[in-house]
Amino acid sequence: MAYRWESEDSVWLEQENGQFQLAESNGLGHTEWPAQARSRLPDVASLLGAALPQTCEHGSIYPEDFQFCPECGAALRHPAAAADAPEWWGATSAPLPDSSCPLPKHAPHGLPLTALPLAVALESRPPEPHVGQAERRLPAPPNAVCVFAAASFGFRGQRLLALAYTRNVLQYWDPLARHWQVMAAEDYESDLRFTASDYAWLPLDAAAGRRGDVALVPAAQGLFRLRINPVGESYRTEALFLARLASAPGAVGKHIACLFADDDGVHLWAADADGANPEALSVAGGAAPSGGWSRPVSYDGSLIWLHEQGHLVWRPGAEPQWLAWPFPWTPRLILGGPVRSRDGRLWLIGHDGQGYSFRELGLAQAQVEVIDGARLGFGTLLFRRGHQVKDEPWAIEDVEDQRHSDALVLPLLENLSSTRSQPTGLVLRFEKFTGKAEAALESAALPRTLIEWIGQRNVILDEVVRLSRPGDCLPFVYDDCLWLHHPTWNEIRGWQLKALA
Repeated sequence: MAYRWESEDSVWLEQENGQFQLAESNGLGHTEWPAQARSRLPDVASLLGAALPQTCEHGSIYPEDFQFCPECGAALRHPAAAADAPEWWGATSAPLPDSSCPLPKHAPHGLPLTALPLAVALESRPPEPHVGQAERRLPAPPNAVCVFAAASFGFRGQRLLALAYTRNVLQYWDPLARHWQVMAAEDYESDLRFTASDYAWLPLDAAAGRRGDVALVPAAQGLFRLRINPVGESYRTEALFLARLASAPGAVGKHIACLFADDDGVHLWAADADGANPEALSVAGGAAPSGGWSRPVSYDGSLIWLHEQGHLVWRPGAEPQWLAWPFPWTPRLILGGPVRSRDGRLWLIGHDGQGYSFRELGLAQAQVEVIDGARLGFGTLLFRRGHQVKDEPWAIEDVEDQRHSDALVLPLLENLSSTRSQPTGLVLRFEKFTGKAEAALESAALPRTLIEWIGQRNVILDEVVRLSRPGDCLPFVYDDCLWLHHPTWNEIRGWQLKALA
């Protein structure tokens, strides 16, 4: 018969052979240890603050408040307290906690922007033309088309999740065993698959919520709260809104919203940030599409969803408005996303059959600015060919080096800083490419691509040979590193960030 031990956060069972097994833990409920749990005891101890043996072999793990082995009295060791690390959620429209360097209010939320102090650390490396190399590597998750989140999720150390949203697979990185663990659904009906539109999630506040809370996630059946149990290697979902979703959710102010479809067409579902006071709103301006939407962008008190046929704008307290693009103008969403002019307006690049132009977002009678060629980027990080555009989005590019005229630059991540007057961020530079920008982004293989940091001084972090579909590259920050993932790579490349330590 097992002996029951209770600590502040957990309940442990001591077996007759002296081995301890976790039975319950705060926020996780009853826990069934899977067969492979023994190989993950260092990770479990780190998550819970449990004790591990140092010199004896009487037990493999002990409750959190044990200091000595109950058999021989040998001292036990506790995992070192993990330093607070900023969270990473990618291009989410939800605000981040103060400890994670949230974006300033004037910046669009939902684009690949970060306010983490990346520049100082990355620019400490030798400047171009020196070509650096990745300093750290992680094995790519088995299901490589995914989004990443790095947070503590209410536990004692930060962990990395990779959600393969096209295959209904949630993957957990065990940093001590250095392998990806596929989490099992506690309910066989749980389905995290979402392919109707571009993916985005809204992080749940672990400090105000429960241990294991991850995010509000879209799925084919509706919106769900996602919770993980890394000890039991499992996850579960709790339904917030059941419907056939047409878009990923967005957050604006104290509200959340998403588009859904039924027999009567597409509508907007909105609620308070905690899901209270839900309402379904009809869309004005015509029939909106039932799929194919971009990630929502939250800006100036409104949510904006982009589509090849038009865009939908919603401000809390008003009806959502569908604004179709005027013929023959069509957007070029593959070139980036909304860009911001100096007066604070958002614009989107497109083509009318004769040439490229920027169209103001959010208005039926929008202003249009004609430009002389494709420009790649989002926010304020924008390039024409190999040169940065540092003034208005339609202004002449800033030519600092003529050697870059036969290159093409694709921004991946803009780094916002109150101490910098010029846009800074991570880009891909395609050397010796003189074709159309759209062709490069859809190319089967680009001969040579430089992974480059653009800032007060430019740094080439690494180079890639024969890169295909460069727009699939996904940067994220975890474990004091900037990482870059591509679904076709076997490893994720990383660069140390001493400024975050």
